[in-house]
Amino acid sequence: MILYPAIDLKDGNCVRLYKGEMDQATVFNDDPAAQARAFQDAGCEWLHLVDLNGAFAGAPVNAPAVEAILAATDVPAQLGGGIRDMATIERWLDKGLARVILGTVAVENPELVRAAARAFPGQVAVGIDARDGRVATKGWAEETDVMVTDLARSFEDAGVAAIIYTDINRDGAMQGPNVAATAALANAVSIPVIASGGVSSLDDLRALKACGAPLNGVISGRALYDGAIDLAEALEILKD
Repeated sequence: MILYPAIDLKDGNCVRLYKGEMDQATVFNDDPAAQARAFQDAGCEWLHLVDLNGAFAGAPVNAPAVEAILAATDVPAQLGGGIRDMATIERWLDKGLARVILGTVAVENPELVRAAARAFPGQVAVGIDARDGRVATKGWAEETDVMVTDLARSFEDAGVAAIIYTDINRDGAMQGPNVAATAALANAVSIPVIASGGVSSLDDLRALKACGAPLNGVISGRALYDGAIDLAEALEILKD
């Protein structure tokens, strides 16, 4: 399993939100590029980036910070937040991102996801963020009646590289991931699933690895910044 350290960007800073609330942001680093470099130097093989302002605005907002991260690191990075048209997808991939994450448009314009996955094989992931099994969009601000598994299954034949599944109620809350829901999703679809939300201890990582589902990896943010998860130990636990 891959450990994806999260760098969530708000107003140019590296932050973490509490349960997705923009007014409950804690700044962990005012130099996201330095933070990204530190993760790389510690042995991380991927970076998970989120443009939080962009998710609400519907267009990239923290582009300078993302570009600084790409310039400062050599490991592949995936980015979500405000990517809602083909031009933006193409622009980000041209700038050196390994993968874009499409969330809101996966619900509102699924054909764009399919077209992008065909145009850029292996470089398009779907972000599925949910409360109580139902998908939320627009930076988690709007809830839909779309069920997580139904949305995931609709992209089975699309060539999507990965699904990033976030339980919003667990995100930033340090209460542990929703292992059961994550495992159920990963067992229900053939697309690789990345777990996100609430990972707050080494035991959480062990539980995800032992959940009986073929998870691709796990995203962790606040626990890495707070020191609740030792990065070196985490990488060792998740080794195949």
